[in-house]
Amino acid sequence: MESYLNQNFDVKAKHSSEEALEKWRNLCGVVKNPKRRFRFTANLSKRYEAAAMRRTNQEKLRIAVLVSKAAFQFISGVAPSDYTVPEEVKAAGFNICADELGSIVESHDVKKLKFHGGVDGLATKLKASPTEGLSTDAAHLSQRQDLFGINKFAESELKSFWVFVWEALQDMTLMILGVCAFVSLIVGIATEGWPKGSHDGLGIVASILLVVFVTATSDYRQSLQFRDLDKEKKKITVQVTRNGFRQKLSIYELLPGDVVHLGIGDQVPADGLFLSGFSVVIDESSLTGESEPVMVNAQNPFLLSGTKVQDGSCKMMVTTVGMRTQWGKLMATLTEGGDDETPLQVKLNGVATIIGKIGLFFAVVTFAVLVQGMFMRKVSMGTHWIWSGDEALELLEYFAIAVTIVVVAVPEGLPLAVTLSLAFAMKKMMNDKALVRHLAACETMGSATTICSDKTGTLTTNHMTVVKSCICMSVQDVANKGSSLQSEIPESAVKLLIQSIFNNTGGEVVVNKHGKTEILGSPTETAILELGLSLGGKFQEERKSYKVVKVEPFNSTKKRMGVVIELPEGGSLRAHTKGASEIVLAACDKVVNSSGEVVPLDEESINFLNATINEFANEALRTLCLAYMDLENGFSPDEAIPASGFTCVGIVGIKDPVRPGVKESVELCRRAGITVRMVTGDNINTAKAIARECGILTDDGIAIEGPVFREKSQEEMLELIPKIQVMARSSPMDKHTLVKQLRTTFDEVVAVTGDGTNDAPALHEADIGLAMGIAGTEVAKESADVIILDDNFSTIVTVAKWGRSVYINIQKFVQFQLTVNVVALIVNFSSACLTGSAPLTAVQLLWVNMIMDTLGALALATEPPNNELMKRLPVGRRGNFITNAMWRNILGQSVYQFIVIWFLQAKGKSVFGLDGPDSTLMLNTLIFNCFVFCQVFNEISSREMEEIDVFKGILDNYVFVVVISATVFSQIIIIEFLGTFASTTPLTLVQWIFSIIIGFLGMPIAAGLKTIPV
Repeated sequence: MESYLNQNFDVKAKHSSEEALEKWRNLCGVVKNPKRRFRFTANLSKRYEAAAMRRTNQEKLRIAVLVSKAAFQFISGVAPSDYTVPEEVKAAGFNICADELGSIVESHDVKKLKFHGGVDGLATKLKASPTEGLSTDAAHLSQRQDLFGINKFAESELKSFWVFVWEALQDMTLMILGVCAFVSLIVGIATEGWPKGSHDGLGIVASILLVVFVTATSDYRQSLQFRDLDKEKKKITVQVTRNGFRQKLSIYELLPGDVVHLGIGDQVPADGLFLSGFSVVIDESSLTGESEPVMVNAQNPFLLSGTKVQDGSCKMMVTTVGMRTQWGKLMATLTEGGDDETPLQVKLNGVATIIGKIGLFFAVVTFAVLVQGMFMRKVSMGTHWIWSGDEALELLEYFAIAVTIVVVAVPEGLPLAVTLSLAFAMKKMMNDKALVRHLAACETMGSATTICSDKTGTLTTNHMTVVKSCICMSVQDVANKGSSLQSEIPESAVKLLIQSIFNNTGGEVVVNKHGKTEILGSPTETAILELGLSLGGKFQEERKSYKVVKVEPFNSTKKRMGVVIELPEGGSLRAHTKGASEIVLAACDKVVNSSGEVVPLDEESINFLNATINEFANEALRTLCLAYMDLENGFSPDEAIPASGFTCVGIVGIKDPVRPGVKESVELCRRAGITVRMVTGDNINTAKAIARECGILTDDGIAIEGPVFREKSQEEMLELIPKIQVMARSSPMDKHTLVKQLRTTFDEVVAVTGDGTNDAPALHEADIGLAMGIAGTEVAKESADVIILDDNFSTIVTVAKWGRSVYINIQKFVQFQLTVNVVALIVNFSSACLTGSAPLTAVQLLWVNMIMDTLGALALATEPPNNELMKRLPVGRRGNFITNAMWRNILGQSVYQFIVIWFLQAKGKSVFGLDGPDSTLMLNTLIFNCFVFCQVFNEISSREMEEIDVFKGILDNYVFVVVISATVFSQIIIIEFLGTFASTTPLTLVQWIFSIIIGFLGMPIAAGLKTIPV
């Protein structure tokens, strides 16, 4: 079976081809209810529609760019009569409508932009300020929203409960049974009168309704859980200026006229126009499929919603929002496309198909045998040409039994149990600070064998402070000195330092609406800006004193950032740079000495500074070097900032403490067979110190630098990679190479953490991409499968634990359901063949189907994880889903149950002294009761597939307890009070005790089976 499934029902956890997704759908031959079976699978037709939209967008933009280039030559010919402001827009005090705004940006219409007075002219017409942003007056914002729309995409409405009821009724076998019930009612009433003749028909109808409503309730609850998770996925905030203050705002609250601040890795939240910024490069591939990045500046100011900032930073003014943008229309279609189905969903669809075909064969044979038996009886009596109403009903009952065998035999619940378990796990993981973006990640994380983790913010707290410095060749303990540090540094050096800190930064010091000073930016920038403030610097004054000529933002490849400013004295230019200490120091040939003078950097000074860097790094401090150079030969903004010739001002050591609980989590991973590797851009000594503190770097492990790693040959990598525990000074491509090698060469299942834009390739390549929720950019989150909301390594371990729990829970349910399938099939088939009648009626089989399908999935697929899970080795990439241990348990239980039921059929009447007209009904009721109690106790045994103690932690899972209790209670009601509908009769106390003992005996047998090695 496993090889057949791998050949035909095998899809990847990520990036499956459309052909593979199409292939398994076509192979699903026996599908009772396509609406349910394929509910949580990708809508391929909507995907094709979205791809067509992307191609259209690409063509539109290509034409728009060509037209806008041509338009430059004819701008002077724009006639003022080209546009008339609608009356309702004028009445509201605006001078431009939403459609006109939309056409300017979407069509890259330079003529229209010029006609409306450029970006400033549009801002005036929109009653917005490019510096202060919009007013926060609620009435004003509400009026703007009414006119220009909201920044939300059209989503499919949540289906009501009754839609799920209707979909559950689409089950082909239930529809056939419904027809049988209808015919049974008519024939029964015609022959036996009302109400006696209606019991069989009404029993089937009641059973069908019960199955439908229980199924619909389960499905409806799942849909609500997925809707809640979708809302969480879409929570994106951006930095916006309103009323002159910078603040975080949800992208769904944006309105035309808002001033938005964008940086590397941000997603453009709405269509808009560039106001100011540096080196802005936009990736439009998500909207157009075009991989070539686009430069955005004052000459090409158009920014489209859904595109990504690949480099640089800027301010933009929002012009068009929501469904008026191309991204809005594309997202509305993509949302309907749905998530890819998970590998387990597809595999279990395969299992359901195989068993369904077997069940269909058995059902046809059972019906043929029963009909043949009846016909032979009539032939022997010579009445084969005369048919009574009772015989017609008997024939109908045979048909209903055959259909119900298909109901029980086709395990439609298998793939749906995966979804149920995943929905439950995703909801619980949300409470544990992990947001799952792709369903398959839950499954895959359970098989993870390696975690490649970032250091900063994941293993450490990300609360950074400068604690040591070496400024002007003098090492100082900043943490103890605070503001007195200023008096110990020459005044000229202080001025240089403040100039460097406040101008060469990706952060900002602002006064918030409460009048308090607030530092915005990454934790590293915040730490440096705090140092600048403690030296007596004033951020806004400093920024106003100098004109910024060029900015090169920090990126992981260069490991430094730079800025060129124009000095007020004489208009000369100066470049400042900061970044990885050894890289910036290598670019310096001069240094500021203890007197504040610039002197050449001799060997002694270099050795002193390198020793200082190592000393700071060995204390687990992040080190940054700050340097500057005067550009005496002039500088053009189109040039790159020089890479050498700088003067070193100083080195700072930033403390970023290790998170509490990380060491324990790393140890837990090690015991669970998961290797943790640290991949960081930091100095190798800092990385080693932190890795030792976390327990990642052991005596037999290797710490290596990225530049050294990338020079290795394939043969050297084969030997080296298994020993690597720390990779320092790594570039994004080093990380990508390591992940690819681990996955392909070593067949590992790799989870990777990332927060920056440049981490996207590694996150994409990994089996499970984990993006940081706090420090992560939108690009990283977009490429990830799971977002770690608190950026904590311990949460990653929790995700692994939940992943294992999901995988094992589904295995438990599959084991339980296949046991019921096998027994129900064999019992009814063998009875039909040997005795000419079936002991389990249609109503009884429908009840058994509900126990094993919806209720079984609820009980077993929602088991919460326990710490024992992390003491097992991971499944890895090649593990079989249906294991030998599962086959052992399934076959052992099936044989026991079959022997018990066959014994009762053969000897039950004599053992219990049953005689008289009701003896067969009494015996069949006893068989039905024993069969159900066998399933109840087998469900308890299925809680553990290898362990003998199945009661451990049972009360922690209240769903399991409720399901088992409800099943037993309902069984008592069916036997004692619903006999006329369910074809049962009340049992004696001895018979009840016997049924329970027979069921319970399955547990020691299950325990005995678990001792058999496989």
